[in-house]
Amino acid sequence: MKRYVTFGDFDWVLLGFVLAICAAGMVEIYSATAGTKFAGAHMRQVYWVVGGVLVMFVVSRINYHVLLDQVPWMYVAAVTSLVAVRLVGEKYLGARRWIKIGGGIHIQPSEWVKLILILAAAKYFADARQRECTVGDLVKVGMMIGVPMLLVLAQPDLGTALTYIPIALMALFLGGLRLKHAAVILLLAALMAPVAWHVLKPYQRERLTSFMEPEADYHGSGYQVIQSLIAVGSGGIWGKGTGHGTQIQGSFLPVPQTDFIFAALAEEHGFVGALGVLLLYFMVLMRLIHNAQTAPDRSGTFVVMGVVAVLTFHILVNVGMVVGFMPVTGIPLPLMSYGGSSVLFTFLALGIVMNIRMRRFVN
Repeated sequence: MKRYVTFGDFDWVLLGFVLAICAAGMVEIYSATAGTKFAGAHMRQVYWVVGGVLVMFVVSRINYHVLLDQVPWMYVAAVTSLVAVRLVGEKYLGARRWIKIGGGIHIQPSEWVKLILILAAAKYFADARQRECTVGDLVKVGMMIGVPMLLVLAQPDLGTALTYIPIALMALFLGGLRLKHAAVILLLAALMAPVAWHVLKPYQRERLTSFMEPEADYHGSGYQVIQSLIAVGSGGIWGKGTGHGTQIQGSFLPVPQTDFIFAALAEEHGFVGALGVLLLYFMVLMRLIHNAQTAPDRSGTFVVMGVVAVLTFHILVNVGMVVGFMPVTGIPLPLMSYGGSSVLFTFLALGIVMNIRMRRFVN
């Protein structure tokens, strides 16, 4: 057994796949923003990625058990930051989700909260040690995830709030969720659905239903879905080439560098390019699952699989949204969509994964 961690144990293959996805995202951000008021966004994305890689290396050197020991304080800080957003956050397009920290930089605390919830869930079940979830576990985990989720819903940010759910589900599944408890959860969810529907704002309801029949409101709630489908379909097998996408360069698809970056990719690089990126995501997820299997302890496995749950949810919902199989919820595509908070969250999460991997042979 080793006594020290070294970068020889770093998952360089995983990092290679991640950087390949980032590179594809930068190309698409450049193409989608060229000649618009967002021109130059690809260079800002480069800075975020470089900063994210540096943060990942730093975090990989900090023993993840130290982070787990600080979970109570981190959780309090997470909830406090979400309350601060509600009180002093910047409002943009009717939502208050960001805090301005100077120099034109805004942070979105709800992104960082995902990582803290992953650590909190791992800490809880690592300390519990029992093989099966009890009713008490269900209630405690529900409250632990539910409080930040309600605060994010109040911003309002339905998309990010939904990403907290897979964290809870993965933790409960790994923690030994009983079949009868799973049935009760599904029943309660079905009973609460009508209540949740009435709590949602009108535009959120439209987003959740317009994808099923976007033609019903062509110039309204269905516009983005229709333009996205046109972009994806017009790409064909090989695509139109970088900078030659008619839907993207013609500005028919609003702000494609964020939530609809995959539509830009499909139009300009076709089925082959889109499939290539999906294969890269698949390889990233497989490497992460392998790292979870080789984790040195139960808490390490929980952390890595929590990261897998969040990334998988992001990928499935974003790609499904682009091709009209999922509602438009504002969930970004990891490592490709433009946005500093999302990029840094992903690299922070990967840093902790690397941390766990590098300690698998340490006694």
